[in-house]
Amino acid sequence: MGLNVAKKIIKNHIIKGEMIPGSEISIKIDQTLTQDSTGTMAYLQFEALGIDRVKTKRSTAYIDHNILQSGPENADDHLYIQTVAKRHGIYFSKPGNGICHQVNLERFGVPGDTLLGSDSHTPTGGGIGMLAIGAGGLDVAVAMGGGEYYINMPSIVKVNLKGKLKHWISAKDIILEVLKRLTVKGGVGKIFEYCGEGIKSLSVPERATITNMGAELGATTSLFPSDEVTYEFLKAQGREKDFIEIKADSDAVYDEEVEINLDELQPLAACPHSPDNVDNITKLKNIKVNQVCIGSCTNSSYADMMKVAKILEGKTVNENVSLVIAPGSKQVLNMLAKNGALASIVSSGARVLECACGPCIGMGQSPSTDAVSLRTFNRNFEGRSGTVSAKVYIVSPEVAAASALTGYITDPRDLGEFFKVETPEKFLINDNLIVPPAPEGEEVEVVRGPNIKPFPKAKPLSDTVEGKVLTKVSDNITTDHIMPSNAKLLPYRSNIPYLSEYCLTPCDKDFPKKAKENGGGFIVAGGNYGQGSSREHAALAPLYLGIKAVLAKSFARIHMANLINNGIMPLVFINVEDYDKIDAMDELVIDNAVEQMETGVVIVKNKTKNQEYKMSLNITDRQKKMIKAGGLLNLVKSN
Repeated sequence: MGLNVAKKIIKNHIIKGEMIPGSEISIKIDQTLTQDSTGTMAYLQFEALGIDRVKTKRSTAYIDHNILQSGPENADDHLYIQTVAKRHGIYFSKPGNGICHQVNLERFGVPGDTLLGSDSHTPTGGGIGMLAIGAGGLDVAVAMGGGEYYINMPSIVKVNLKGKLKHWISAKDIILEVLKRLTVKGGVGKIFEYCGEGIKSLSVPERATITNMGAELGATTSLFPSDEVTYEFLKAQGREKDFIEIKADSDAVYDEEVEINLDELQPLAACPHSPDNVDNITKLKNIKVNQVCIGSCTNSSYADMMKVAKILEGKTVNENVSLVIAPGSKQVLNMLAKNGALASIVSSGARVLECACGPCIGMGQSPSTDAVSLRTFNRNFEGRSGTVSAKVYIVSPEVAAASALTGYITDPRDLGEFFKVETPEKFLINDNLIVPPAPEGEEVEVVRGPNIKPFPKAKPLSDTVEGKVLTKVSDNITTDHIMPSNAKLLPYRSNIPYLSEYCLTPCDKDFPKKAKENGGGFIVAGGNYGQGSSREHAALAPLYLGIKAVLAKSFARIHMANLINNGIMPLVFINVEDYDKIDAMDELVIDNAVEQMETGVVIVKNKTKNQEYKMSLNITDRQKKMIKAGGLLNLVKSN
């Protein structure tokens, strides 16, 4: 029986376990990446492990999130990351060099390698044939120290792409079609592997757009084979030596299959307020647009920017539209400047932002009240833009640029004659904003600003766990809800005590106050709790506030792992109707918690209502040890 691409890479990296879907495996990690929003905490945790030098093939620290420097906090964090990276063998990508996923794809991605990143869109690397997985900062810290990464073996979904994209239809429309069919919950516990004749016409940046937004499916990761298209991309980056061919065997077996006919795709948009709320552009054409943002790790490649420049060339942005554009890397910006495309963009009336995440994470460019904002990003959760009343649509660069000119959501096929942007034979290479680590043994002072506070640590599990239900929330609560990440709060990512004052406030403005007054307690949640970003802060802030367990209908993968890593029990309702029986401020208790945890079924007593609820704690023996010890860090140090 043949192997698919995902299993070939896993087989080459597996340390423990077997490739049986649902069973726990551990794999060796070749590369890691962090970004500054999650990186400070990851490096504080790495230092706490007491390991002098990273053990990976390559680890890179990127500065791309906390770019606005309205006070010393962001700059202090950047200096800490730069010096700690210098000391411990980590490459440092300076502010302005670009978005972590874009730069890693261009300069460091290696087919067949494993990549673990403290950012949920790390699967972008799957566009080059990597097994690239997003995780919490603590998991990345352990991997940097040479520890294996544990995960439940995913099932492998074959996405068979037939045909070829028609003019003005893009890779963004492919992944939006997948989201439309499968929803934001459809990828939990799965790897999506793209195959078929349709992949031959997709460039590496187009493939990366698709694997990037696989995160919105809740997928473990997504990937393409490493083939002649991959080789041409690496050759153009001067990195053909990194190429190896990895293709699925002709008799490869998959657990599921999805088929998409590229010939039939239409321009699509994800409507407010979810990436899976997808509709055809033709049904949205009369909607007036106030703002257009083009960029992010999903759509900021050279090819994307060239398409936008061609559409804007010789034209003027509609007087009622604010258009901002952020190239994904210094390489892209340099090439646009050199070939004159940047002049077309600027002349049209667009504003050019830094090569960074920017508006995608709410770091500036919040729309006006009640505005319609078209964005080439990956998420359109309510309020993520910084304006709660804004209506954000996720679209392709082609739709975005066309709409910026007309002032209304516009089908790019109405633009007329199509033009194709070819992958350059050679990219402009200049890595002078990547700082190498110091030679091993050289003394480096690690600089810590006053905003960097110690991270909270869980205590070993008590035999009796009790407290009040501090809040009850609905389905699809995102990490943006749990730990908001706007421009005002991002500078405090290394200060959990400060951040905790905003924990869950988009859902319950009094949550931090109630947590403090009651000495912590429980959270009750609906389905897919913790979807979205990998931000570990969505577990660390509740931990700081004394949360002992979260009772939910279901959890998003990374957030559930982050809860366990920090000693918080993720309990799932066995009888879903029990969710409706619990109210905020009910008093709950778990007796014999340590003993019950070992069985995998935990009885939670509601003392207020005199009821009992059976909860599943479907975790591995290793994770049980973690919760008993008070989190992964305590467990690793004890070993």
